[in-house]
Amino acid sequence: MTTAPTAPTALRILVDADACPVKDEIYKVAWRHEVPVTIVANSHFRIPVHPLVNRVVVSDGFDAADDWIAEQADTKAVVITADILLADRCVKAGATVLANTGKPFTTSSIGGAIATRAIMADLRAGGDVIGGPAPFAKADRSRFLSALDAALVRLKRG
Repeated sequence: MTTAPTAPTALRILVDADACPVKDEIYKVAWRHEVPVTIVANSHFRIPVHPLVNRVVVSDGFDAADDWIAEQADTKAVVITADILLADRCVKAGATVLANTGKPFTTSSIGGAIATRAIMADLRAGGDVIGGPAPFAKADRSRFLSALDAALVRLKRG
């Protein structure tokens, strides 16, 4: 189901669905808190049939999903993404932003994350062989569940 953007005044979860390994965890926490989830991607894929879950399919243009999410991000949104540049845009819009591992992106941490990303890109461009991120582990899943739950509780309390 593709729908219009969620009302910007309502608490909601926006998911950058590309390669997101915690979609099932997002659904479980969202259902427990009765918070709507919008899955954003540039292609159709399965989502649970549930009144709190909807899908937005954007064009396949470069950063189309990121642009849609960034436009919807505000103080009532929890954004789930591993994309540091999208996280930066959403943090600046006032959203609560979590990586797939549960690590929060904040105004205090985003600058360092962007700098590290730039350094790694420079090293790769220079031909250096560097490792990628650590494999996604059970501990990451657990940390994510706790972080998302805590973020929703905090935003509900105002």
